[in-house]
Amino acid sequence: MPHTTAFARNQWYVAAYSHEVGREELLGRTILGEPLVFYRTEEDGTPVALADRCVHRRFPLHEKPSRLDGDRLVCGYHGFTYDTTGTCVYVPGQKRVPRTARVASYPVVELDSLIWVWIGDPALADADTIPRARHLDSPGWVTVRGMEPIDADYGLLVDNLLDLSHETYLHGGYIGTPEVAETPITTEVDEGAGIVRVSRHMDDAECPPFYAKSTGISGRITRWQDIEYHAPCLYLLHSRIAPVGVLPEADGSDPNGFHTEITYAITPSSDGHVYDFWMVSRDWATEDAEVTEFLRGNNHTVVMQDVDALNLLQRTLGTERTGYQELSINIDTGGLAARRILARLVEEGDKPVEKVL
Repeated sequence: MPHTTAFARNQWYVAAYSHEVGREELLGRTILGEPLVFYRTEEDGTPVALADRCVHRRFPLHEKPSRLDGDRLVCGYHGFTYDTTGTCVYVPGQKRVPRTARVASYPVVELDSLIWVWIGDPALADADTIPRARHLDSPGWVTVRGMEPIDADYGLLVDNLLDLSHETYLHGGYIGTPEVAETPITTEVDEGAGIVRVSRHMDDAECPPFYAKSTGISGRITRWQDIEYHAPCLYLLHSRIAPVGVLPEADGSDPNGFHTEITYAITPSSDGHVYDFWMVSRDWATEDAEVTEFLRGNNHTVVMQDVDALNLLQRTLGTERTGYQELSINIDTGGLAARRILARLVEEGDKPVEKVL
């Protein structure tokens, strides 16, 4: 059996983008093995998350012909009707609603154009512990985004994103150049906050097509990749490129550089399945629709290269003999730190990570 990463349940996970949750269509997602249905309230649009199985015959509540009646969710099979707390308020053919007729409701927070959900003990759900990605809906930023389900353990996606040396080989011709694999990394780990930082600064590198075609830079570049992984779900890559020799001003401004924020939400769906939410944000050429579409298409290609590789890796690990040994080297330092943190979040009773200001 392949290695599987245990789920830390008392944590916040991204379940959807804000634009995916509405009233016209009910959204179904499985998070940490729990099937959920999402919709918005009629008056103020607050997102709601309920268990996605009718208490009567387990019909998936997000499937048609289920529908909303005001803020009440009507099961499309026999009409059992639930309010926003999951309490059943109507059953067919009788006035008395059984006391046990209710489905679970889950804490939900909408922040930075993301819908976060808490699967564990509701009493422990503290919205202040959600890590921020303010660029996703800040003025002056443009973001392209998507989501791909991967048939692989979510720990494999964490490994993938914390070791960007694979860009050289898996993503050559898009974002990979020889310098990514050749440049040593620095790694910092904040165990208490559950944050892993991995940095790779390239002073003289080839400009990959992803940036050459979107920025217009020709020739060699300085390229900085600074990762922040906030366990268990949010991954931020602060990317900076500039022509070789162009340095930031003394006050830290960088008028001749290009900063791009690359964000991933790594959300386990069930054992061996993960949602890969990906986002590319920029504060340059924000009015250029051609650049926007280029980045959308190019990054989707890169993501699908990861999807194919991780699907293959998961299948391969499933055929390995018991007791096989991994080999880890310096580039794996960040991924190994993330594994330790994820294991601790499970072993220590899923205690929420400290608030990050």
